Amino acid sequence: MFHRQIPAEGLERLARLGIAAEQVPGHVAIIMDGNGRWAQSRGLPRVMGHRRGIKSVRSVVEEGCRLGLEQLTLYCLSVENWKRPEREIQFLMRLLRHFLAIEREELMDQNVRLVMIGRRDGLPDAVLAELDRTIAMTAENTGMTLCLAINYGGRTELAEAARKLAEDVLAGRIEPESIDETCFAGYLSTAGMADPDLLIRTAGELRVSNFLLWQISYAELYVTEVLWPDFRAEDLDEALLAYARRCRKFGGLATGKPAALAIGP
Repeated sequence: MFHRQIPAEGLERLARLGIAAEQVPGHVAIIMDGNGRWAQSRGLPRVMGHRRGIKSVRSVVEEGCRLGLEQLTLYCLSVENWKRPEREIQFLMRLLRHFLAIEREELMDQNVRLVMIGRRDGLPDAVLAELDRTIAMTAENTGMTLCLAINYGGRTELAEAARKLAEDVLAGRIEPESIDETCFAGYLSTAGMADPDLLIRTAGELRVSNFLLWQISYAELYVTEVLWPDFRAEDLDEALLAYARRCRKFGGLATGKPAALAIGP
């Protein structure tokens, strides 16, 4: 179970931003975009953007832990990404395997629990082995959950959930009349997870790219022009500040001023 414990450094950082601890979103999801453009703008192969992006992952994970996020979900590889050049996909797989191996101890030190959503089919055995080892090693950690969306697609997830639900109905394990949103959510790969409060997209793109289509129904959206390889803790802080200034209505009417503006100096 997650225990929100914000260290003194994190509380001081939030105070400087004008954000109260209770305004920190529980779950932040990020579409990490712009690796290729970052590399190409520097005359480098696209894969160098992916390599540089690892530094951004480290930075946001550290900041997420520091500020008390309950969950951070990163869109690492979509089901559509297999259309990319084979050399780039092979590099991404090697990079993912390397990340899982070298960051394992750091995840343990920060009390981070690693989980994965997405299809295992098609992922190299070596990647799955490192993934499973890291998931098992961090399973009892009680700090922030780091969820990697790998070989993931929102439409694929919804179709698979519908198929599993239909199988249970046909088998008589569930009555059609009992199916509601809560029931259906239990068939998703994110079953048991809270929906994202904040969805961040880097590189200025204004689309959700088949990511967590069910789960982001009421997420606050934040788009930054910063390319993912340049995204750091300070950029995450800006997104959290923007989130804290919003009034979340969930289809109702806003009441009062955004709390972040009320507590500011």
